[in-house]
Amino acid sequence: MLLQIQIADKQFPVEVSDDMLQQADDFFARLDKDMDAGWQMSRAWVQSPNTVQRCQIVADRLLTAMHTGNAAMVGLASAYIVKRMQNVRVVNIDTTGDMMQTSFS
Repeated sequence: MLLQIQIADKQFPVEVSDDMLQQADDFFARLDKDMDAGWQMSRAWVQSPNTVQRCQIVADRLLTAMHTGNAAMVGLASAYIVKRMQNVRVVNIDTTGDMMQTSFS
């Protein structure tokens, strides 16, 4: 599946394979475990992030991975978002410093 990552006025297509979705379950579980204890989302502490908030957190990591050229993390973060939000096609990552403004469609 093709996931479009929108950062400001640029789009980056990321191919998420079925193999990645199936083989990365351990990684996804580790991400979820990390977020189970709560997460600092920009200025707000979120005690129990819901699915959208978890995907916003992962999208923030995705943005960092794209900036640092970490292709493996780009793939894993994209796969996490697709796995948790199965109908998502576009991730519009907020770049103003408020990860809660990241949206999905």
